[in-house]
Amino acid sequence: MRLWPSRANQRISPKKIEITEQSIAGPRAIAVSSGKGGVGKTSISINLALCLAKMSYRVAVFDADLGMANAEVMLGLAPRYSLYDVLFGNKRLDDIIVQGPGGISIISGGSGFLEMANLNQDRRQKLIGMLNMVNNYYDFVLFDTAAGINKNVLGFVAAAGEVIIVATPEPTSLTDAYALIKVLSCFNVHSEVHVVINRAANELEARRTLEKLQFTVGRFLNTRINNLGWIPEDKTVSQAIKKQNPFFLAEPSSAASRGVAGIAGCLTNTTPLIQDKGFWGKLVSLFG
Repeated sequence: MRLWPSRANQRISPKKIEITEQSIAGPRAIAVSSGKGGVGKTSISINLALCLAKMSYRVAVFDADLGMANAEVMLGLAPRYSLYDVLFGNKRLDDIIVQGPGGISIISGGSGFLEMANLNQDRRQKLIGMLNMVNNYYDFVLFDTAAGINKNVLGFVAAAGEVIIVATPEPTSLTDAYALIKVLSCFNVHSEVHVVINRAANELEARRTLEKLQFTVGRFLNTRINNLGWIPEDKTVSQAIKKQNPFFLAEPSSAASRGVAGIAGCLTNTTPLIQDKGFWGKLVSLFG
């Protein structure tokens, strides 16, 4: 039986997604990143994906925290294979894509991209061809990157058409978020970034946090900050993480879920900066 990304908001056990080639417009490729760890980046990636799926968009989350698999753990999934098995084993792309809760798909990067430099040109082109098939079945591909600033993070962020930077009101989070934006600006990676303020005590704190970041970026960098919204401090988030059940499904009426819904609404009303089928090729080239 052929299984495609579901548009229904229902809990589904992990299953293989079969991919075949078609020719339609590519998805919105969005890297979700942060200057430091512990700001809720993976939680936002997953719950935003679930919210978009509920809005009838076809969504895939690429677990791009290579070797850590945080998105999979948070969902209670344990994919048997990753991109590494496609590159160096006998697995097809179909074998590594699993269907998670809420109709979203999960693509496990494993440590595959770290080995990209060892591939010859023919194998790279074959990989790009397989990855491009993913474009045909998704409206959004969210890359949940590692935190910080390193080659792996910048590779995914540079290849994606858009980037969401997650920050909290903590001074260290804002400092590290600015550092990431500065790198993107210095290398002309993105002239515009989306920002989400997480774990704010209230709307006033969220607004002041964003204004601090906007002021500093506006003073020293030629980068535009697009405010996607904010998510309040909510105990249901930590409870959901412990239960490996995303809060958007476990507590859809919670303050955090309403915050994610607002972010999804803002994102879908924003014209995508880049929407094409070339981001996989750029990603493979950057890692190669």
